[in-house]
Amino acid sequence: MKIDGEDPQAKIAKEEERTMLKRILSVVFVFLFSVSVLASEGLTQEKKKAAEGQGKKKTKVAFALLSTIHDLGWTTAHYRGIEYLKKEMGDQIVVDYTENVLAADTERVIRNYAKNGYEIIFGTTFEHMDPMLMVAKDFPNVIFEHCSGYKTAKNMGNYFARMEQAEYLAGYMAGLIGFKNVGTVATQPIPEPIRGINAFTLGLLRGLKEGNISHDPKKVNTVVWLKKWLDPINEVVLAETLINQKHDLIRQMADTPDSARTACYKGVPAIGYGMDVRLCGADCALVSTTWNWGPYYVDAVKRAMNKTWKPQEIYWGFKENLIGFSSFLPSVPKAVQEKVLAELKKMKEGKDDSFLGPIKDQEGKGVIPAGKRATDKELLTMKWFAEGVIGKIPE
Repeated sequence: MKIDGEDPQAKIAKEEERTMLKRILSVVFVFLFSVSVLASEGLTQEKKKAAEGQGKKKTKVAFALLSTIHDLGWTTAHYRGIEYLKKEMGDQIVVDYTENVLAADTERVIRNYAKNGYEIIFGTTFEHMDPMLMVAKDFPNVIFEHCSGYKTAKNMGNYFARMEQAEYLAGYMAGLIGFKNVGTVATQPIPEPIRGINAFTLGLLRGLKEGNISHDPKKVNTVVWLKKWLDPINEVVLAETLINQKHDLIRQMADTPDSARTACYKGVPAIGYGMDVRLCGADCALVSTTWNWGPYYVDAVKRAMNKTWKPQEIYWGFKENLIGFSSFLPSVPKAVQEKVLAELKKMKEGKDDSFLGPIKDQEGKGVIPAGKRATDKELLTMKWFAEGVIGKIPE
């Protein structure tokens, strides 16, 4: 039956089609609206995050480095500390460093960093001390940290590591093995290397005594001086000289590994310093005493950021993880390794017997009484050689 000439079924079909189209359009509209809202919210969140990022001030940290970061010694160790700092602090900080900063250029480099808004500046060698102190007076709102020195100010602290602990252990190991005619290539005649030489010698004497090895207690460690922190050519010359004089072990103390590598080339064992020198070609090194500056850099920067920094004289060792002791060469007897590691464990727990008296100087005069330990002040100002050292401290 038709109504007004139109088929009723066709009319119903058209109505259903219009209804379906409306539903589809409604769904599409709701979908597009939802997408628009989500996109808008996403952009808002991104803008908010960007604004927060822009508003969050990064702490600017700078380092003056003694030599190149590739010196395989002192400066490489500091550079590894910088990398550790960057990894730990992430985008909270901005870090810059300048290599090859010698004494004459220190003031200019540090002053430029202070002028350019760096909030904490590290000087990483003894010679940076006085120039840094001069700049610190002119920038009272900048924090200055000096490595290995002894001067402080309201905005300048100093820090160093108890490397003598590791030196003592290295000497102890050498004595237990039976080395009793060591040759040491020393650097600068200031307290830091002097106490290292003494600690090594004291450990050496203890090891020889415990090992019941015949030796002359007045002549176990011969010292020659570079009078520089690093000098690859003379490190080779002095190491060769000691080897030609029949010294049975070469103790590297320079910031570069050339004396240890020379020993290996000549077939004489060595003990490395600053870095694990076996990684630098000195594969005869029985062990290496190493720096680990990263933990202190993180600690100091966090204190600066938290406004809790104050000038301190930091002197950390194994307990605070600021120094290290490499793995032993496999030829070092297991019994020796166990004795040395037992002593290391004590030091990590805070018991340090490296300068426990009685201790005599070269002339046989008592300098540290029996049962007493050297104070930090005595260690940091040390200008005498212990009994067992052959050689003099240059004026």
